[in-house]
Amino acid sequence: MSPSRPHAPRRPAVGARPPHAVHVLGGGPVTDGAEAPSARTAAHMRSLAQGLIARGVRVTVCTRHDGALRHAFTETGAAFAALPGRTEADAAARLRTVCADADLVHAHGLRAGLLAALALGGRRGELPLVVTWHALPWRARPEHTSRADAARELVTRLLVRRLARAATVVLGATTELVDMARRSGARDARLAQAPIPLTGAAQQPEEESADDGQMLRHKTRAGMGALDRPLVVAVGRLDRQLGHDTALTASRAWRGLTPAPLLAIAGEGPERAALQRRIDEEKLPVRLLGRRSDALRLLAGADIALLPARCWGHSLVAQEALRAGVPLVAADGGGVPELVGSAAVLVPCGDADSLSSAVLGLLADPGRRAELAAAGRAQARTWPTEDQVAAQVLTVYDELLG
Repeated sequence: MSPSRPHAPRRPAVGARPPHAVHVLGGGPVTDGAEAPSARTAAHMRSLAQGLIARGVRVTVCTRHDGALRHAFTETGAAFAALPGRTEADAAARLRTVCADADLVHAHGLRAGLLAALALGGRRGELPLVVTWHALPWRARPEHTSRADAARELVTRLLVRRLARAATVVLGATTELVDMARRSGARDARLAQAPIPLTGAAQQPEEESADDGQMLRHKTRAGMGALDRPLVVAVGRLDRQLGHDTALTASRAWRGLTPAPLLAIAGEGPERAALQRRIDEEKLPVRLLGRRSDALRLLAGADIALLPARCWGHSLVAQEALRAGVPLVAADGGGVPELVGSAAVLVPCGDADSLSSAVLGLLADPGRRAELAAAGRAQARTWPTEDQVAAQVLTVYDELLG
């Protein structure tokens, strides 16, 4: 969605009942059990609720009980209804009650969408169901994936098809998601980019001085032991889907340099022991930082940000890197090319040689890094604002409600 002048808040006519939209926030993929909703999706829902309320829409947010979420949403003026966590049937029954006077239901993600479809039951023909997909509910699997993984992926694909056909409108955060919804049988699928939350490295005040920026960079690099060597930073859960093995293989190409660039990976996960074993055995210039609450802020100290695996939605790491003016090397495919345009170096997914060549090429070319930093900031300014996204969603609501 291209930037436009912010829409003025719209209020219902005097004496008219404001439209009531019930927003449903779910967890992770439905096959993964009762997983907490992602911070990214919750942040998007909060900003959307705030924008819709300013335009005269009454919003009720439904999700599993969480004190922090309740506070975050009620601060916007939205009502909050906690869903019981015992069974899906209990949650659907509670949601059905909340939707009794709703004009429209808006679910975010696969799990929330399936729950909303179950709750609406026979009312689906009369009560519009909007579903927003922020990312694909599965990732491409390696060739050695287990039968259990393959079975879960098949079930998820069937559920995606079921939800696509149940929704009145599917809003996809990327063109790829819109295409997937259409292939899955959606009656109406549209592109609706989610606003990019201002977090981590991107949340520095605009008036911050160059000295303050250098101080932050120095402090960040010192904390990772990279004051006198180039620093490459990757952020992500340590599992086999996020390409860390590829990044480790790529780091072999620069372990003999003096000084050897340091690859710092912030994140925790089941593959930590295997990755650390490779680092020790192959003497790789890599440091696993573990779980860090300031993971995205570490990008401020990096010479290069690394995204070694395909990201099916809009990668928060890519977003933060471009906002912070950090050159990005990323795996091609998914939602990343659409997000970054020409403001990053894209390499084939899983190709360690291409990844290492791109990193070494940028480290040897300060001018190219400066060009990418400027292009990244410019690209970030083209992304839709929260106000523009709220206005677009309201347009969809108006169309569905006549």
